[in-house]
Amino acid sequence: MGKGNEVPLLRQREIEAKVIAPLIRAFAAEIGEERARLVAKEAMKKISRAQGEAVAAKFGGGLESLKNNCISAWHSGGELEIEEKKDDEGEYSFNVKRCAYAELYEKLGCRELGAVISCSRDFAFLDGFDRGLELTRTKTLMEGGDCCDFCYRKK
Repeated sequence: MGKGNEVPLLRQREIEAKVIAPLIRAFAAEIGEERARLVAKEAMKKISRAQGEAVAAKFGGGLESLKNNCISAWHSGGELEIEEKKDDEGEYSFNVKRCAYAELYEKLGCRELGAVISCSRDFAFLDGFDRGLELTRTKTLMEGGDCCDFCYRKK
């Protein structure tokens, strides 16, 4: 993740959003907003679960691997400003205080779809990465929260 000739994740999300957001809006006009978002969210989750499986196959699962190979890559270019809460062998929790992904969707005029395009991936990615881990998150900046409160822990 984030190494070699790969496109930086924020740039990937920008490219995706420029295609996905208009598609979701077009489908919403045909089948309704709620249904279009649900279908898009399920498709994004399927993609993300497969990505989690691929990353685990490459680096191995577990909390330390998640922290070192995934979470660190998601904010390696300053995309996220995080405030760590707990970091031990059974739990890694932190708050995201600033999110460049939310800022990107705002800039592109599709912030209302940011949770579908981006945030909905988090739980599915973890499911593909390691089913022995769980994620709790009660709020996101994307959806108007004062932070994103991530808590990854061993089940």
